[in-house]
Amino acid sequence: MPSYEFLCGKCRKEVLLTLTIGERERGEYTCPACGGKELQPLMGSFFSKTSRKS
Repeated sequence: MPSYEFLCGKCRKEVLLTLTIGERERGEYTCPACGGKELQPLMGSFFSKTSRKS
């Protein structure tokens, strides 16, 4: 499952959430620190691994 980085508008903490694509699209997530729903997505990095050699 993908991980997403957010900034909570309520407690101002950066959080990393592992969500399914459906949960992300429906907005079914809250801040684990304060329970706030005002999460703003942050630009994060990603890692991709393939079976083919480059």
